[in-house]
Amino acid sequence: MGVIEKENQTANTEFILLGFGDFHEMQPLLFVTFLFIYTITMSGNIVIVLVIAADHNLHTPMYFLLGNLSFLEICYTSTIVPKMLRSFLTVREVILFMGCVAQLYIFGSLAVTECLLLSVMSYDRYLAICHPLSYASVMNFKVCLQLAAGCWITGFLTPIAMMVLTFTLPFCASKEVGHFFCDFMPLLKLSCTDTHLVEFLSFTVSACVTLVPFLLTLTSYYRIILTIRRIPSTTGKQKAFSTCSSHLLVVSIFYGTIIIVYGAPVGNQSPALNKAFSLLYTVISPMFNPLIYSLRNKEVKDALRKVGSKVFTFLKKSNIP
Repeated sequence: MGVIEKENQTANTEFILLGFGDFHEMQPLLFVTFLFIYTITMSGNIVIVLVIAADHNLHTPMYFLLGNLSFLEICYTSTIVPKMLRSFLTVREVILFMGCVAQLYIFGSLAVTECLLLSVMSYDRYLAICHPLSYASVMNFKVCLQLAAGCWITGFLTPIAMMVLTFTLPFCASKEVGHFFCDFMPLLKLSCTDTHLVEFLSFTVSACVTLVPFLLTLTSYYRIILTIRRIPSTTGKQKAFSTCSSHLLVVSIFYGTIIIVYGAPVGNQSPALNKAFSLLYTVISPMFNPLIYSLRNKEVKDALRKVGSKVFTFLKKSNIP
């Protein structure tokens, strides 16, 4: 019996991602839909990064952090979507054990980084709106760089312990992961042993890296709203709120879905709902971020027009004999 268990526990050198296998007839439509979303996501975020780098008027803490967010979204969605797209074209989407480890680690690291980065962005808006006179001295480039670096470093250090605990668990003969990527909860369901300790530690870590930044973000926006209410002119109120309304929308989508997916115990989660909510923060949210920031931000739209005009002029001149 011990030999059989050992074989079952060590035989898993790969996993099978079930993805959206229940929708066999819709696979081509799903492929085209998510390929379109992925193209829009990559194009939008790459354009924002390039525009911020090219336009000196956008070399401010707010846009430096926005550039970090867009770069993060490029990495974030590229970790998940290409493998998902491939699953629509194959009967069985196999991912190697080490590939699963890498995907989960990169995804978890970027998710933590985004939680922290969104909190820093809300703090930046709080200083700009509530303390405009001291904003330039408090949020200087050095401080902004340190905060951004702290988000990235903390993000990539936080998941290490959970990764070690998860992938040292014995996995049973079943290789089928009930998800479209190697996510933490579906992997725990494949373990042959009791996972309550790992689940508790995961919940604790998730609460710290999600709820704490979320509460800090809510606090920042609460103070911002109080400050905006004291502005006498209607025009002033609209201008102040427009600078942070887009960020507030992004925060609501991201934190809301993350808390729903990772706040519930493993046994109480519906696989279908889990996949649906996971799509929101892994695929949909990264697509809307550049659209929200560019369409609702006058400075970004002006910078896009300038860069577009320069590109058009260059192409026009290059075609002249």
